[in-house]
Amino acid sequence: MTSTASSTLGQIHELLAARRYSVAESGEGMLRITEVDSGLSLQAVLQGEMLFLSLPCATVTPDKITPEIMRKMLAADNGISTSHFQIYDSGDGSVTVTLNNFCKLQELGPDDEDDILSCVGFLMADVLRARDLIGHDIQ
Repeated sequence: MTSTASSTLGQIHELLAARRYSVAESGEGMLRITEVDSGLSLQAVLQGEMLFLSLPCATVTPDKITPEIMRKMLAADNGISTSHFQIYDSGDGSVTVTLNNFCKLQELGPDDEDDILSCVGFLMADVLRARDLIGHDIQ
């Protein structure tokens, strides 16, 4: 990782820590962010100017992801308007459903800081809606 990327990641770490998030580096260019009050955790990955955020909703066997569940996740009126779902192979015969968001960073000034905090906040709110939307169906 370049010194610029390392510096940017450090600034993101400081910004989130100042807003009551527990933040730990979890690999090169990666942060594990935990909302202190709820315990919800997400992963942040910095690639160039892009900060990608991913919050796991559930890990289940693939047969739990039915066409009806997919329709709920993809519906335009599902109540999740700031994040998007993805399904990842967990490598152990299960899949993980995540909510994802991203922001493009420029100079890491006040606008970027607001974008980062908004993306994290939107994921925290959207995961609660996602659990209501599909949580009971896939557990």
